[in-house]
Formats: sequence, C-alpha cells, structure tokens
Amino acid sequence: MRLQPDWTALGVLAEPTVLLVTGSLFAVELLADKVPWVDSAWDALHTLVRPIGGALLALRALGHLDPTVEVVALLLLGSVTLTTHAAKASLRLLVNLSPEPVSNVIVSLAENGVLVGTVWLALAHPLIALGAGTLGLGGAAWLVWALGRRVARAVRARRGRSAPAVGAGTGPVAR
Repeated sequence: MRLQPDWTALGVLAEPTVLLVTGSLFAVELLADKVPWVDSAWDALHTLVRPIGGALLALRALGHLDPTVEVVALLLLGSVTLTTHAAKASLRLLVNLSPEPVSNVIVSLAENGVLVGTVWLALAHPLIALGAGTLGLGGAAWLVWALGRRVARAVRARRGRSAPAVGAGTGPVAR
C-alpha cells in the first residue's frame, strides 16, 4: 500500500499485524452492534480504547510537533473522539430501551452506511467532509448533552417515586 508523501506517518496502519487486529475488532463490532445490550457492553469496553486510539491516530497524522503543541493537540483530539464515542454509546443505550429488537439492527446498518458515506466523502471532497464532520461533532455534543439531561431527569423522577411519601402524620408537627 502506498500513501501520499504527507500521509506516510499513517503507514503503520498498512502493517499486517495492525490490519489483523483492527479487522478482527471490526468483525466483532459488526456482530455486537446488532444484539441489544451486547452493543452497549461493547461500547462500555471501548470507552477508553476509542477516544485514546482516535486521538493517537490523529496525532500521528499531524506528524512531528513541538511538545507543547502536541499535548494541546492530544487533549483536543481526545475530546473530539470522546464526544463522538459518547454520542454513539448514548444513542445505542437509548435504542436498547426500545421494546423491539429490530431497531438495533436498523441503527447499526444506518451507522455502517454513514461510515461508508463519510469515508467516500473524505476521499472525494475533503473540505466538504471537514464541514460535515464539524456539523456532526456539534450534533454529537448536543446529543450527549440532551440525553444526559434526559437520563438525569429520569433518575430524579425514579428517586422521587421511591422516596417515602410526605403526608399526614409525617414530618415535623407545627404547633
């Protein structure tokens, strides 16, 4: 596999060992994403792997940097990859709350389609892909925020239902 001269830092991705490991993980993910709750367990296992791996790959693509710039870039890239992972994991958790199992397969196939489309767009029209990725990241951040609020509201409601009711004969007596 030959890469463009400015992408040679990513040549390690063409190594047979890397291809074997990433291909195996992809095959497991392809199957795990179709099974309710298995997909969420898989996402939980990858809460560290995806953000750190994504940040390191992106940093590698940037080449040799000043150490200060490298640390800042790593923090920013880690934040971006963590946001996208959190959006995916949150969406899958939400889908798992659906009573029927077909939604997992539909969402997984839609994710696969978006992946193929995004890769094509990045190769054919990089600037459009950058804009779409920026919009997607903003949407992912909003999704994580909105789902977090929804989960917090559900937890508060559940705590409210399980708390002892305050009624006649309870609480301090006013005299």
